[in-house]
Amino acid sequence: MEAPLYNQKGSKIGTITLPDGVFGLPWKSAVVQETVRLMRASRRKGTAHAKGRGEVRGGGKKPWRQKGTGRARHGSIRSPIWVGGGVTHGPTKDKVYARKINKNVKRRALFVLLSQKLKEGEVFFVDALSLGAPKTKEASALLRQFSEGVGVGAGKQGGRTLILLEKSFPETIRAFRNLPFVSIGEVRNLNVEEALAPKYLILTKDSITKIGVTDKK
Repeated sequence: MEAPLYNQKGSKIGTITLPDGVFGLPWKSAVVQETVRLMRASRRKGTAHAKGRGEVRGGGKKPWRQKGTGRARHGSIRSPIWVGGGVTHGPTKDKVYARKINKNVKRRALFVLLSQKLKEGEVFFVDALSLGAPKTKEASALLRQFSEGVGVGAGKQGGRTLILLEKSFPETIRAFRNLPFVSIGEVRNLNVEEALAPKYLILTKDSITKIGVTDKK
């Protein structure tokens, strides 16, 4: 399959051939939804914790003698039925929320999402990105010019944009990362959750063959 190829000014300069296995898949919401859910669950920290009767303070002494007081027998004020006592079956910080995600499933979910975003006109391919100077002002002007050329509101509120490079260019990354509605990074680190967040994706021509090669855990 083919898609338009633009220069950084937003002018169409030709077409680019895309792999069908990455950009030509049918939409399957269940695959994307389940993968994102498991990825978010794996980042969850088990910080909720209620103290059991072995963790609360006090209770080293029997409250009163076993017999002869007319009251119910008790062995410790740490008992869950006492106010301030331990909690029964409460949440503990030992719980692990991480879930295993098959690597092939993660790649499949990413490719399904990229295919759908391309169909909806939210993926653009540029031959290269070159700044006159590694400054945010230059990056902002370049993105504005590109957006006007292709006719979208990339890099604006409601048009959050992710720029994907074929490899790390520190000066280019520094120039773009200060823009409020723009993210930038290497395409090899792209995963389905990061691709789902922005409205638009801008990929350099040389980055296509590296999609999903060594995606993040």
